[in-house]
Amino acid sequence: MALIVALVVAVIAAPVAAAIATRIGLVDKPGPLKVHERPVPYLGGVAVLVAVAGPVAVSRASLLYPLALAAALGLADDRFDLPPLGRLFAQVGIGMLAGLVLPDHDVGRVMAATAVTLVLLNAVNFLDGLDGLAAGVCLASAVGFAIVLGGSFATLALALAGALAGFLVWNRPPARIYLGDAGSYLIGTALALLLMQSFDTDAAVASGALLFVGVPVADTAVAIVRRARARRSLLRGDRGHVYDQLVDRGWRVRRTVVVFVAVQAALTAAGVGIAQLSAGAAAASAAAVIGVTGLSAIAAFTSPKRWSPGRL
Repeated sequence: MALIVALVVAVIAAPVAAAIATRIGLVDKPGPLKVHERPVPYLGGVAVLVAVAGPVAVSRASLLYPLALAAALGLADDRFDLPPLGRLFAQVGIGMLAGLVLPDHDVGRVMAATAVTLVLLNAVNFLDGLDGLAAGVCLASAVGFAIVLGGSFATLALALAGALAGFLVWNRPPARIYLGDAGSYLIGTALALLLMQSFDTDAAVASGALLFVGVPVADTAVAIVRRARARRSLLRGDRGHVYDQLVDRGWRVRRTVVVFVAVQAALTAAGVGIAQLSAGAAAASAAAVIGVTGLSAIAAFTSPKRWSPGRL
């Protein structure tokens, strides 16, 4: 029911949000780091939040606090382009709040939740560079969490999956609305909550759940290594993400998005299977998958011989 309700609400809310964004001028204009040729309205993240809110409020309302705060921060960033330091402090606060709403939290758990939230919030934001990309990949992630978790966190995962499926009706290429930072921050925070709860379930589930966020984290890791090898600022945006490189090599946007979603779906299926193993076998299997896929991505997409730092 959570999935269906969120899907229907997202399908209805997204065009309303797009109309409001267009009216108030909250649009993403074409630019040197953009692949679109016309302004596209933001506020997709608000539609996703509205879609998720109902099911989560009924199941565990406290989970909405960090989600709403993440969306509010992203919305402010969309509107005012917040300074990096202020944005970082706000993200730390969101991570701490995420830790505090988890069951049986303590200082260590809050610190871990803060770190995980910082990673995933920014990883989803980095991934949100092509029509339907972040929403499609994170939909595959949410399905995995819905399978291995129970209770209110399964509800959150199902609601997130439904909201993203409904949003993709309007966000698939060519997109008629974007998530904006409000959406990417919200989704990243939701994935952080789900991953932290997976860590508290059992060792096998924790190992398998790491694969549910494989694509966003891998893309971020590749970006960090690539910029370091090129001696470029880690904080400066560019068009050298894995998906950008594929498009620059002649891939169509739709094909690139489909491949990314398929890779995350495969990793999610592997994670679900790993979650059924013994603790030791699960840890070894997850480490093997992460090692092979991570090293392959770094080798394929960070070599200066395969991309031109000067034009990114």
